[in-house]
Amino acid sequence: MPTFDVVTTVDMQEVLNAVDQAKKEIAQRWDFKGSQSEISLTDAIIQILADDQMKLSALQEIIKQKLAKRKIALESVIFKDPTKAGGNMIKQLIEVKQSLTTDELKRLAKIIKQAKVKAQSTIQEKQLRVSSKSRDTLQEMMELMKKEAPDLPLEFTNFRD
Repeated sequence: MPTFDVVTTVDMQEVLNAVDQAKKEIAQRWDFKGSQSEISLTDAIIQILADDQMKLSALQEIIKQKLAKRKIALESVIFKDPTKAGGNMIKQLIEVKQSLTTDELKRLAKIIKQAKVKAQSTIQEKQLRVSSKSRDTLQEMMELMKKEAPDLPLEFTNFRD
């Protein structure tokens, strides 16, 4: 029976490259001369440290541009609320999403179930396996999930006949 898996993955090497490019741009920009602003990456968390709200906004845009250039879906990064750091500094954490949550997997399974087609879905750890007797039905399910959940960076892998 034909199947495929729905997953979300992010190439952390590309995230590292994007952060490195952002650091280079910050070092070259005149509006950051003499600033203590910086960007760092630890595990799957990007940390932005800025002097003020204007610089924080500029750093957010820089990181978004660099991630997009590296073909990293912006849906897979979650910008947390900015917090005060020491002195007048502002800190913001950006979480790089490595997989789909259980709630998101349940939402996708519900989309398939509500479509009322002959396709089954099962949640397996951090992925959703969709199976059907027809390849065409599976392709319809891919399109439906893309349309119904545009906020999720979905990848369809392991397509088997």
